[in-house]
Amino acid sequence: MNNYIILFIIAVYFGILLLIAWITSRKSSGNDAFFLGNRKSPWYIVSIGMVGTSLSGVTFVSVPGMVRSIDMTYMQTVLGFFFGYILIAKVLLPLYYKLQLTSIYSYLDERIGRHSYKTGASFFLLSKIIGAAARLYLVVLILQHYVFSVWNIPFAITVIFSIFLVWLYTFRSGIKTIIWTDTLQALCLVAMLIVIIWQVKDKMQLDFGGMVQTLRESPHFRIFEFNDWHSTQHFVKQFFSGIFITIVMTGLDQDMMQKNLSCKNLKDAQKNMYTYGFAFTPVNFLFLSLGVLLLTLASRQHIELPVLNDDILPMFCTSGILGSSILIFFTIGIIAAAFSSADSALTALTTSFCVDILGIQKEEAVKAKRTRLMAHLLISILFAVIILIFQAVNSRSVIDAIYMIASYTYGPLLGLFVFGLFTKKLPRDKFVPYICIISPLICFAIYYLTKQYAGYTFGYEMLMLNGAITFAGLWMASIK
Repeated sequence: MNNYIILFIIAVYFGILLLIAWITSRKSSGNDAFFLGNRKSPWYIVSIGMVGTSLSGVTFVSVPGMVRSIDMTYMQTVLGFFFGYILIAKVLLPLYYKLQLTSIYSYLDERIGRHSYKTGASFFLLSKIIGAAARLYLVVLILQHYVFSVWNIPFAITVIFSIFLVWLYTFRSGIKTIIWTDTLQALCLVAMLIVIIWQVKDKMQLDFGGMVQTLRESPHFRIFEFNDWHSTQHFVKQFFSGIFITIVMTGLDQDMMQKNLSCKNLKDAQKNMYTYGFAFTPVNFLFLSLGVLLLTLASRQHIELPVLNDDILPMFCTSGILGSSILIFFTIGIIAAAFSSADSALTALTTSFCVDILGIQKEEAVKAKRTRLMAHLLISILFAVIILIFQAVNSRSVIDAIYMIASYTYGPLLGLFVFGLFTKKLPRDKFVPYICIISPLICFAIYYLTKQYAGYTFGYEMLMLNGAITFAGLWMASIK
């Protein structure tokens, strides 16, 4: 019976998304609405939606599970995130609004040159489409395994139908629709998270005070690591990595910045960034707290946990341990997290490809809209193809490798923007693509050699090293 209820809820959920899409696209469905929402987005709506975009379906299942391995030390990175958001609001947003950018990578064209511009956009396109497809694949895999396999629906049909639904409510007005659908999905995600925590609390027969005490007494309630410098969880590494991760994966990411650029003015965009950055911290704390409670419950009731950390929350929500209704809430939460990330990624990829690669801003309006619609459809198809390739490979280690490769490609973007913003030098534009390709390769070699011969494992700090090597290469290639 639960499966039919879940199917009904999914149908209602997407019905609401399609209704929002219809309402928002009635008066405007042109390229200006798709790319920038006619620059009329309310900042507080954008702020709520960005929380949902940041918390992908992988985050929904991974963050509670990582507590088993690293306790709650991920909060050190989250604290760094907040300061990263402040820097974005103070440094990058004023630049983007001053230049009236549609794609943030257009800045590189004005500051350095055409090769740098195309290189930055290409690195974003490569990183985003692989990373977003990998995240959506892992979520669709969970839905397929726990929900749709009951009706013997093939995985390929689940993938195609999921992508089709995302395309259906984004193809007309893009970002103008997404700021509202993502707000709905962010609220659903947080609500489902609270419901699951409450179910775990009730299963443990605790009141609110007892739950807080259980969290504080758990050996996994360890947030700070100051002693072991070799640990990837050391506070200095985690905190500063959090700052740079935010700058790169929010401030230099078209997906996240496109929403900010849809606000009415710079002041509204900055208010959005401050509010979003502040809200992101307690949401992550709730995810980690859920992980602590699940581990405590498993210890008390001698529940055998799965080998993979990512499988801990799905196991509790689908096995009946927390009650039969929890599967419904889990499904809503994971769908909200997955599709709030996928829809904005699809829109950002379409925007960057159309503006940065095709240059449709030079075309007349009717032709430009037709080009954008075709690009949006082709990128949606490419999404589905990549996910099906992941399924054919059928190896979690390959997916992890893809995530690593995608994270390496953000380093050159960091180096390019820092060089452009904080120096007055002009690198030889024709050498920039080679520098941006060589830098991640050098980083990978350093990672392998230090791990093999020095016993040191790079964590998030590899992003900073990657950006520094790119910066150094640009400096050496500068015109005297």
